[in-house]
Amino acid sequence: QVRLVESGGGLTQPGGSLALSCVASGGMFSLNTMVWYRQAPGKERELVATITSGGTTNYTDSVAGRFTVSRDNAKNTMYLQLNNLKPEDTAVYYCKANLWERSTAGYKFLEVWGQGTLVTVSS
Repeated sequence: QVRLVESGGGLTQPGGSLALSCVASGGMFSLNTMVWYRQAPGKERELVATITSGGTTNYTDSVAGRFTVSRDNAKNTMYLQLNNLKPEDTAVYYCKANLWERSTAGYKFLEVWGQGTLVTVSS
């Protein structure tokens, strides 16, 4: 079964940087669009950045110019570089992958979520 595992969260000061990773593993699959979301305490989950299998990216306005999403298809990994962090960026960051999973029954389209990694920006 395909699973996603995020890493790279932690505590940093305002203006600092962090690098998140999201690795897909388990079974046979083909990754399509991958997405970073975040959920701050007491708030709804919001989309942060998307990247297609071809590398086309999109960002929510609040992170554009500060965050960079990328992926390494050979490693089944998506990255999120967070620069010039602000206290309002504090949240649990989740990755999601749209993918085709291959099984003996054929191909199945899935949306798979990671467990999240906490980013805290505080002085």
